[in-house]
Amino acid sequence: MKWFILIAFVLIIASLASAMLAMIRPRPGRNMVRSLGIRVALSILLFALILIAHWLGWINSTGLPLMPR
Repeated sequence: MKWFILIAFVLIIASLASAMLAMIRPRPGRNMVRSLGIRVALSILLFALILIAHWLGWINSTGLPLMPR
């Protein structure tokens, strides 16, 4: 699961870099919109998969306790 999350983050960063390069060009056009759309879709998919993995018990939260001691 950790590898999947890492690969998803790398793909999100690559899509963001692709949109940045398309924006630098004189006429950004469809490439920038497509890259940003892919980034948004990957981010939503990653968030949903992390929630599902937590519900299924594949990953455990180790955050702060709900009640202070």
